Amino acid sequence: MNISEVGGKFGLSQDTLRYYERVGLLPRVNRTKGGVRDYTEEDCKWVEFIKCMRNVGLPVEVLIEYVALYQLGDETLQTRKELLIEQRKQLAVRLEEMQSTLERLDTKIDRYEQWTYAKDKLQRRPFN
Repeated sequence: MNISEVGGKFGLSQDTLRYYERVGLLPRVNRTKGGVRDYTEEDCKWVEFIKCMRNVGLPVEVLIEYVALYQLGDETLQTRKELLIEQRKQLAVRLEEMQSTLERLDTKIDRYEQWTYAKDKLQRRPFN
C-alpha cells in the first residue's frame, strides 16, 4: 500500500505517517525502486497500534521507546512488558478520573433538565 492508501485506511494524514516514521514511532517502511513508501501488512499493524495508543493518550516518547525496544529483539520482552504495564496503570487512573467527571456532568445535566421542566410547568399554570 502506498502512503495515501494507508492514510485513508486509518484516517491519518500523509504528514502524520511521515512524522511517525521520522521520529521512530513506526519502524522503517520499505520503498519501491522509485522511492515511494510501500507499506506492508506488518507496517499497517504498527500504524493501527500507534493510532490506538495515541487515541488514549499514551505519550509519543513512550511509544518511541517501545518501538526501539521492539527493534532490539526478544531480549527486551520483559522491559516492553513493564513499559506497557506502567502505561496501563496510568490509563486506568485517567479512566477513573474521566468516569468521575462523566458522572458529575450527568448530575449537572439532570439538574438543568429538572430546572427546565419545572420552569416550563410554572409558565403553563393557568391564572385563577
